[in-house]
Amino acid sequence: MYAMLVADMIILAATHFSSAPIVLTVVIPGVFTLLCALRILRWIRGDSTMLTPERARRDIRSMVVLGPIIAVGFASWALNLYPYGDALQQSHVAFFMAVTTIGCMFCLLNVRKAAVAVSACVLVPFTTFFVMTGQPVFMAIAVNMILVTATLGIVLFDNYRGFTGLVASRQEMARKQEETQQLLDENHRLAWLDSLTGVPNRRSFQKALAQALEEAKANGKTIAVARLNLDRFKSVNEIYGQIAGDRVLVEVAQRIDVARPFSSFLARLDSDNFALILTGNASGPELERFGKRLCEAIARPITLSPQSAHVTASIGFAASGPEDTPETLFDHADYAGWLAKREARGGTMVFSAIDAHDLRQIRRMEHLLHTADLDNEIYILLQPQFDIAIGETTGFEVLARWRSPIIGEISPAEFIPMAERLGQIGKITQIVLRKALEVSESLPRRMRLSVNLSANDIGSAAAIDAVIAQVEGAPRPSRVDFEITETAIMRDLDQAKEALSRLLGLGSRIALDDFGTGHSSLTHVQRLPLHRIKIDRSFVAEVTSDPTSRAIVKTMVDLCRNLGMSCVFEGIETEAQLEALVGLGGTVMQGYYFGRPMTPEMALAHAGQSDANWRPEQVRRFDAAS
Repeated sequence: MYAMLVADMIILAATHFSSAPIVLTVVIPGVFTLLCALRILRWIRGDSTMLTPERARRDIRSMVVLGPIIAVGFASWALNLYPYGDALQQSHVAFFMAVTTIGCMFCLLNVRKAAVAVSACVLVPFTTFFVMTGQPVFMAIAVNMILVTATLGIVLFDNYRGFTGLVASRQEMARKQEETQQLLDENHRLAWLDSLTGVPNRRSFQKALAQALEEAKANGKTIAVARLNLDRFKSVNEIYGQIAGDRVLVEVAQRIDVARPFSSFLARLDSDNFALILTGNASGPELERFGKRLCEAIARPITLSPQSAHVTASIGFAASGPEDTPETLFDHADYAGWLAKREARGGTMVFSAIDAHDLRQIRRMEHLLHTADLDNEIYILLQPQFDIAIGETTGFEVLARWRSPIIGEISPAEFIPMAERLGQIGKITQIVLRKALEVSESLPRRMRLSVNLSANDIGSAAAIDAVIAQVEGAPRPSRVDFEITETAIMRDLDQAKEALSRLLGLGSRIALDDFGTGHSSLTHVQRLPLHRIKIDRSFVAEVTSDPTSRAIVKTMVDLCRNLGMSCVFEGIETEAQLEALVGLGGTVMQGYYFGRPMTPEMALAHAGQSDANWRPEQVRRFDAAS
């Protein structure tokens, strides 16, 4: 637009150079040319910078203001040339004003206010001036100019509506693109970051571990993985609530982040589990020292106004080897963390060659458990429970055993936790219960069987449904009782209470096993429908030599008597232990002294035998103690 104005102005000034004053033909055109050149330069420089909405609004405002000023200036200059020319030169003035007005309107097509202002600032003086000349030709030109300008105005407004629609659509598109980007950013955050602590999540950890291990192998170096599990975190949730538990997790993540090396990678895997990837060739002692620092940092009290929480962390480390994959390296760290939790709670364990051998054995057994024909390989043994008060065997505890055709007998202390971890415990419970029900059909009516239920069984409504269905399908009224541990009810006390109430509807009785160990709480005894408490063998083992154990046993016996429950002592192996327990008020006994775990056939034979040869002497002792 400015180039058109300058070119038309120079041509008009040239045609009047010989007849008009130098001020009108040289000075004023020179000033206008300079001003137009500055505007052209400003627009050229602006093309190289980013056009923002704010800058666009500023440029439009300047065009609305400068447009009329420039239009008035050029129109005034042209009309001042009119008296100095002949008829042709005067026609040139009219032509110049008409053409430049039309050209400016086209150039300002998308800036409606500026275009209207420019046309008005030229058209009004143009029409007035040429109508007042009284010349029919110029009057006709003025009328024609009005019509052309009106037509251009209609085109201008129509085009402006299309332009504003385009701008609006682009703004909407930009808004949607921004929303899409925000959604992508949020998806990325959800996919790769932990929403609570803000640290990378398991998915990020797996990717980072694969990349770090690949780079370490390529450079002939090693890395290490740390697996951190918080101890007693569940108690924090139960005592202070989930919100406080979340605050503890955030604080722990921050403490780990502060204590870790700068080049390491921190992630929260799930719940109260964290992991670190440590680059560099760290030795076992270095990992132990770092683990100790981490444990000390985490163990500091965490303020939860107005109280404070205390948690510790069990940490397992594993350094990479030439044959390690990301999966095996993490598996080693996970196993070391499990060992730390079992043997050095709140401390550190570093995966060793011995651990590697043990882990291979565990993985082998896990594979065997997955592929085993459990119906044929799982069998039961029965251990008698003897009531001193009446001198008779009153029942048997059902014990699960696994005989693998590949590696032989496997201890229940090994395969039961493994089955719980692998989700196989429910199937084993069903097999044991079915075989126990078959044996119960042949037992004397006075005898009952006790079957152990795991934490997974108690915590699963589907598992309880399966147990109830199997017991209800037995051909005679059930004489099967159930034993649970305190660990099983710790997970969800309300769910445990509901499950046990349903089992009571079968005519079964409930025993709390291993009482006095773990998370012993009178709340469990008070709130659960229990018939019997089984005192752990650790108290029985020291009852003859430790006054504290004797006092604890006496308290437990009195507690059961006051609550109307029976009390069973496990692990009786000597006559001295029996006499001590009888002296403290114990009646129902279980242990090697009364019979080792035996096959169902031997248990049936044992049940058919008379206890008369054993009863008189022991009953006399019981009566004397009473």
